[in-house]
Amino acid sequence: MPEVIAMREPDEPTISGPSLLSSGRYVHFGPFRIDQQRQEVTRNGARLKLQGKVYQTLLTLLEKPGEVVTREELRMRLWPADTHVNYDANVNTTVNKLRMALGDSSDKPLYVETIPRKGYCILVQPEVSNKAGILQPAQNEPSEGVEHGAAPVKGTFTISKSDIWVVLSAIGLILTGMLIGAGIMRLWMSHTNALPSHSLALILYSVLERALL
Repeated sequence: MPEVIAMREPDEPTISGPSLLSSGRYVHFGPFRIDQQRQEVTRNGARLKLQGKVYQTLLTLLEKPGEVVTREELRMRLWPADTHVNYDANVNTTVNKLRMALGDSSDKPLYVETIPRKGYCILVQPEVSNKAGILQPAQNEPSEGVEHGAAPVKGTFTISKSDIWVVLSAIGLILTGMLIGAGIMRLWMSHTNALPSHSLALILYSVLERALL
């Protein structure tokens, strides 16, 4: 009887390409969520404003997580064949804008890595689902269009510009009052020195009488 050899089915390949992102409405990676239906990208609940080509670049990279997306692939995805532009410069600009939106760096990339003379690679594995998930609102994170700055540390004393102006105005008023008072005092002293002693006594008596009344 001939020997029967069982045929093994090959391992299922990892899903990549457009089919990966088309398996659900929402794409999650790190603190980011993409709503493909509304074409919105949020970070911890705060919406990021991405231009069309920047958004398409992000989707193109997420379609092949851990794989190199060549510059030619990006060019074909972002610009039609009959478009006459400086593709290299425009690809660089678009990827740089994506990095800025994600808070990433080309020197120490967290999400988008440059592969020299080849293209780019997304460093995270996205999760695709039809559930929006629960994202906490952004805390101490500046919104889009606002310059990034250091968040105030709890317990520290901060002074605003308006407070400084109030303090300076109060000091100026105090100094002005002191100068006016000193001038009046000098004028009064010079005037009283010129009066005879009995006239000075009468003035003091009159002042005391008015104060008591």
